[in-house]
Amino acid sequence: MKSYQKGDERILGNGDFVEQVLAEAEEKMKRKYFLRTRGMDLEKLTHRVADLLKIKPKDVWAAGKYRRTVKARSLLCFWATTELGITQSYLASKLRISQPAVGLSVKRGERLAKRKCYSLIDE
Repeated sequence: MKSYQKGDERILGNGDFVEQVLAEAEEKMKRKYFLRTRGMDLEKLTHRVADLLKIKPKDVWAAGKYRRTVKARSLLCFWATTELGITQSYLASKLRISQPAVGLSVKRGERLAKRKCYSLIDE
């Protein structure tokens, strides 16, 4: 008897891998909608980052390479892209920086969040 799996092994690998990827995607989607139902948007995200780093919300969006500003923008970019699903190109236009710079900020923000155990919401 032939068993059916999601995906084509020749392209995606075995069915377990495909199931794992689909489960992770579903989990991300649930998290994104959970945050949205709690009212999390870019403005609230800005305030959360400002509160964590003890700066003013307007300073999160400030230009320059000041240490606190860079940390704030990095956290903002990380959470905005990974948690809220906001595109890097949109953030680049809002921050007036290049898309590759946003990509670097996302990586910096991820390291900072892990190192300092920062969480987007108090759980």
